[in-house]
Amino acid sequence: MKIVFLLTRRVPDRPSPILLEVADRLRAAGHDVEGWIPEDRILCAHDLGDLADLYVLKSHTEHALSYACALAAAGARVLNDLPACLAAQDKVTAAGRMRSAGVPTPDTWLVHNPSSAVHLVDSGPLIVKPNRGHRGAGVHLVSTPQELATVPQAGGPLIVQRHVPGPGEDLKVYVAGDQVWAVRKSFDELSFTRPGRPVAASPEVRELAGRVRTAFGLELFGVDVIESPDGPAVVDVNYFPGYKGCPDPAPAITDVVLAALHDRAT
Repeated sequence: MKIVFLLTRRVPDRPSPILLEVADRLRAAGHDVEGWIPEDRILCAHDLGDLADLYVLKSHTEHALSYACALAAAGARVLNDLPACLAAQDKVTAAGRMRSAGVPTPDTWLVHNPSSAVHLVDSGPLIVKPNRGHRGAGVHLVSTPQELATVPQAGGPLIVQRHVPGPGEDLKVYVAGDQVWAVRKSFDELSFTRPGRPVAASPEVRELAGRVRTAFGLELFGVDVIESPDGPAVVDVNYFPGYKGCPDPAPAITDVVLAALHDRAT
């Protein structure tokens, strides 16, 4: 079968060694595998040509999501399921879905102008970030009305979350099917380029990851966890993360892709 990975341009701009191993494993299983960046191609909306048997959505850009929507509308199989990806990418939708599933998350509001959240600062620090952002871009911690006033307009809707105090490092939890890994690393706008430090995932964290998997219908995903004094809280969910720092994730990722191919064939 033919498998196409819809990729994003990486920083630095070189192939992911994890995805290269996954592709090698899939080819060894007899499948035709290729990958390309949707922004590098022209999409004809009324004629998509011959469809692959499976498209694996790795990119989180708006362009890639539109491309995947067109493919799904034409009957293509997309992994993760496209509705799950769209729900995870929209942070206000994701926050509501996690809260409904019993996943502890910070209080979350959707705003257009940061200044409209000024009354929320009176109750404690806030995190302000784009509603459909990724890679940690545009995230601001504010503690005063003056700091909030300096947050730039994002050109789109913003999420305001109650800040969850933690130990100074995020716990990145990665899932591929039934396999769960955890990695600790400090957060900044370039932290997505660093592997972090592998740690054991506690039973409580594993249970939270399972709730997220069920709530969204995701098979390849990650959650950002803050280990607060009141227990772990999930502040973000991402479909098909980079799995940086996870020990040997390629076999489990390959198994998820093969299972999706099997579902497509049956």
